[in-house]
Amino acid sequence: MDKKNRFSQLDGEDSWKLRTLIIGAIIGAATGLSAAYLLTRRAEQQGQALTITSGQGLKLGVLVAGLLRSILNLGDDS
Repeated sequence: MDKKNRFSQLDGEDSWKLRTLIIGAIIGAATGLSAAYLLTRRAEQQGQALTITSGQGLKLGVLVAGLLRSILNLGDDS
């Protein structure tokens, strides 16, 4: 009975949270897959194995952190 109540609550006011998480996961997976495809395709065209240096990894990490910060600020009215 308790499980039934939890599932019925998902249809109500919390359904937007679940929908947002699922859509975000799909978009994130599609973006990651696209990026990996482009990286491997470029490496194949150059005839080299894919290598990412620590400097490139750091740049990518900073870019992702900036993107997440921008997403967090979307709701601000500043």
